[in-house]
Amino acid sequence: MARGRAVMLQLICGVLAVLSVSLVNGDDPYRFYTWTVTYGTLSPLGSPQQVILINGQFPGPRLDVVTNDNIILNLINKLDEPFLLTWNGIKQRKNSWQDGVLGTNCAIPPNSNYTYKFQTKDQIGSFNYFPSTAMHRAAGGYGGLNIYERPRIPIPFPNPDGDFTLLIGDWFKTNHKTLRENLDSGKSLPFPDGVLINGQAHSTFSCDQGKTYMFRISNVGMSTTFNFRIQGHTIKLVEVEGSHTIQNIYDSLDVHVGQSIAVLVTLNQAPKDYYIVASTRFNRQVLTATATLHYTNFQTPVSGPLPAGPPNQFRWSMLQARTYRWNLTASAARPNPQGSFHYGQIIPAKTIVLANSAPLINGKLRYAVNSVSYVNSDTPLKLADYFNIPGVFSWNSIQGAPSSGPSYVATSVMQANHHDFIEVIFQNNENVMQSWHLDGYDFWVVGFGSGQWAQAKRRTYNLVDTLTRHTTQVYPNSWTAIYVSLDNQGMWNMRSAIWERQYLGQQFYLRVWNQVQNLANEYFIPSNALLCGKAVGHHP
Repeated sequence: MARGRAVMLQLICGVLAVLSVSLVNGDDPYRFYTWTVTYGTLSPLGSPQQVILINGQFPGPRLDVVTNDNIILNLINKLDEPFLLTWNGIKQRKNSWQDGVLGTNCAIPPNSNYTYKFQTKDQIGSFNYFPSTAMHRAAGGYGGLNIYERPRIPIPFPNPDGDFTLLIGDWFKTNHKTLRENLDSGKSLPFPDGVLINGQAHSTFSCDQGKTYMFRISNVGMSTTFNFRIQGHTIKLVEVEGSHTIQNIYDSLDVHVGQSIAVLVTLNQAPKDYYIVASTRFNRQVLTATATLHYTNFQTPVSGPLPAGPPNQFRWSMLQARTYRWNLTASAARPNPQGSFHYGQIIPAKTIVLANSAPLINGKLRYAVNSVSYVNSDTPLKLADYFNIPGVFSWNSIQGAPSSGPSYVATSVMQANHHDFIEVIFQNNENVMQSWHLDGYDFWVVGFGSGQWAQAKRRTYNLVDTLTRHTTQVYPNSWTAIYVSLDNQGMWNMRSAIWERQYLGQQFYLRVWNQVQNLANEYFIPSNALLCGKAVGHHP
């Protein structure tokens, strides 16, 4: 009898799940895609090398969708290794099952497929996707993901006359498997060989004189900040990772690893061609990629020296970052103003301090957070948590503050309460730039500062109009403070966006949990979930 009641309860829950999803998504369009991942041979820096193609394209296809669209994307893996894509900046509301990282998903085996099902719920802006497995990111497989506003939802600027996506990042000529072998042996990656714009060393963007165009710019590289500028033109910042900004005018902008911005450029100069420049920052060697801004119907070629970049100083970059401001009166994905949520009036429930480091563990280079260097399990943490599988991860392996003990490896998970509002301090005591990303969320970047963070530094926070984003930079020997509203239950990856550091352990998972389990908090496991490791034999 008890078993019968349990079966009936499961059936009722299943029906309620279907009804709930249909009620939420019934009026929102569905977009269907089939992507095939293969290897190909291209010469992005002049010499042939193996790259990862999606539907034969490098970079991969651009996803242009609208707020609240439902994405049904069948990914077919024709590589010789397991593969996953993650959707950089997509919040996956109540749905960490679709996040596409090894802590939430089994990688897609070779000659197999997986169908992602997710919604661009309450989001707008410029994002991207990329491979999260191994070092596949070093071979390509990335692409743009742009979320446009729904009808009747105003944007705080006139519709641009055109819209370009620029995927910019450092690039290695060395095969991704060789790079991975070097990291596995305890060696750091070499300095990149060049910078690509949309997978090429040179591109052309044709525009009409007198018109205004949007350029959506993402740093899809592995390791280096770049500075973006256009010869003879200023750029107006209008959006950062889904946040509409105060529309300041700049000569150039720094874009750190994993970040995205959108700018407006008006063609108000003499009709000819102009350089578009992306050059690396904060290294003795400067790598530069150029493209051409072409005024249509005019044939005067680009000329003159490349426009000079800003001072090669961290201080300059930090001061620029502080000028980014939220447009409090503009709507984003919803009609209500962005500033209607008064984040600065909320007292955080707790403070977490995360210190990165580069220890030697067992004689090999690793990267760590609060002395813990993360190692992947063969069972995704989300599956282990759902099926109550013991021995996959440890609750107590990472603490919420730095420790002075020796560094060690662990599959680390930090617990947090659903609906808590928390403060996170990224403390960088190293001499190199850091870039931190949190899946499932955006967060308010309330402060940057040099040296060691202390409670007195809170007096410097912007508690009025700082913007939200999903990836923030942390300058050398400095700190960055963020506020996060933990309103999205799930298992979420907190990681370095600098891929060498992520691969060698500078990451962990944040389990945002509510004891009340229902569809208002989190969706059920997908019926097509891939099972691997200790989850094999369990049933979704």
